[in-house]
Amino acid sequence: EAIDLWKAVDRPNLMVKIPATLAGLPAITKVIGEGISVNVTLIFSVERYEAVMDAYLAGLELAKANGHDLASIESVASFFVSRVDTEIDKRLDAMQEGHPLRGKAAIANARLAYAAYQEVFSSDRWKALQAEGARAQRPLWASTGVKDKSYSDTRYVDELAAPNTVNTMPESTLQATADHADVRGDLVSGTAAESQQVFDDLAAAGIDLDDVFKALETEGVDKFEKSWTELLDTV
Repeated sequence: EAIDLWKAVDRPNLMVKIPATLAGLPAITKVIGEGISVNVTLIFSVERYEAVMDAYLAGLELAKANGHDLASIESVASFFVSRVDTEIDKRLDAMQEGHPLRGKAAIANARLAYAAYQEVFSSDRWKALQAEGARAQRPLWASTGVKDKSYSDTRYVDELAAPNTVNTMPESTLQATADHADVRGDLVSGTAAESQQVFDDLAAAGIDLDDVFKALETEGVDKFEKSWTELLDTV
């Protein structure tokens, strides 16, 4: 389907969206291997993000073997942010009102993802592809609208500004950012240790992180399927 869409649209700046489910990972590699640019979506955990980056590099290696120009292939990895806080805060609220770990998970999760990005895209495997003209797969912060009104409406912009990242935000967040964002430079690099501590504390508090990420992925796929069905019904 991705190949059909790529041929039908026939524009070099198209990105075909593929979810980062276990079933989606081999599709990412194969589609990149065909010289097609991909927006990998629905990434919630660092573990899955690492698998996505591996799928991308494998795709570039396949594209090279297939004779494609690596410089023409673009990709972003859409790492979902606010939904992580929404799900974990709900579970923390069930344990204790005003739990001290409320609102800490999403930014810590994204910062750990960025640390993984920095590690992969400084590896010898990547440097060999970069020498052939390949472009890094940029981390994209998705779901950056703030759901909890007690939080700053630009927190997922201010706290996640970092080199080579993309932030896709809803219009209300975009307007808030233009009006009063407090972007003080890179607050992400070098934060892996303190971010990991947040996750250690969440696990110690009884939060089943594997279950959180599974629930978020299932919900995300269901939402995409519903939107697709509504689109087909409308058309």
